[in-house]
Amino acid sequence: MLGYGIALACLVWVFHDVRWADLFGNLASMNWRWVALAVALDVASYLSQGWRWSLLLRSRGRFSPLDAVQAIYSGLFVNEILPMRVGEVLRGYLAARRLHAGTAIIVSSMMVERFFDGVWIALAVGITILMVPLPRYILGAEELLAALVVGAAALFVYLVLRRKSEPPKDIEIAGIRGRMRRTLVQLGGGIRDIGRSRHLYASFAVSSLVLIFQILAFWLIMCGYGLGLSFWHGAAVLLIVHVGTMVPGAPSNVGTYQFFTVLGLTQFGIDKTLAGGFSVVVFLILTIPLWVIGSIAFGRSGMTLQHLRSHVDTSAGDAKY
Repeated sequence: MLGYGIALACLVWVFHDVRWADLFGNLASMNWRWVALAVALDVASYLSQGWRWSLLLRSRGRFSPLDAVQAIYSGLFVNEILPMRVGEVLRGYLAARRLHAGTAIIVSSMMVERFFDGVWIALAVGITILMVPLPRYILGAEELLAALVVGAAALFVYLVLRRKSEPPKDIEIAGIRGRMRRTLVQLGGGIRDIGRSRHLYASFAVSSLVLIFQILAFWLIMCGYGLGLSFWHGAAVLLIVHVGTMVPGAPSNVGTYQFFTVLGLTQFGIDKTLAGGFSVVVFLILTIPLWVIGSIAFGRSGMTLQHLRSHVDTSAGDAKY
């Protein structure tokens, strides 16, 4: 409910004091060739994410990029209709089912993915700061993100280099404490195995494509909509959106996505009415293909929302006891 409340408040701010008659004035003259290329690049970003994930899990069995992309799009589809990014549970479940692997290695690979994303976002923000002036709150967020990335990198190196440890077999620790200890050991072992894989550096390099394609897609829609901002301005606005929507909220990040898009564009002199219309247009252009492809991937996965809910409830019950 808090997420929905924040989304509503963001939308109220986005459409407050706008000229409704001019809100979508640029839509009639939009260059749809740029839009088509933007959609293709956005899809390419998810293909790159699937390629990266398949590389991280290569040592665990046959998990092709196509399998990874199907799981990712299935999870994204669920994220579009349910709050708090429940789709991450789904894509992890689909990968575990495909590989006949334990949950720990799958979760470990997803944690490494988030680590890679954090590194590339921090680098992108650092480069963008040199190209365009950014608001102070983004500079503060960059400092915090950089500190988190450095801490995560230190933890990652420690887990990779440390000796492999196993849960004690002679002493069974009961209750939540024992379960947490075994889970942490399994996650640490999974990260260690991934860190020592020969595919680690390739997956890190592929991670850059995920962000590059997203920035290009966003900027091309800006060009097609006639905003007239440079590539680095487009990168800055998308990075503001990325940082602003890191915390899970309403489905599809509705509200917060529009809020941070308008906030970023107005920092660079774009009229709020024009920015508000663009925030809706870019959201729909990049989201509708995701709905279509995601619904197909979700249908082919053999899952239903009721099945997913039962799986989440079962996992929560296991964690409780």
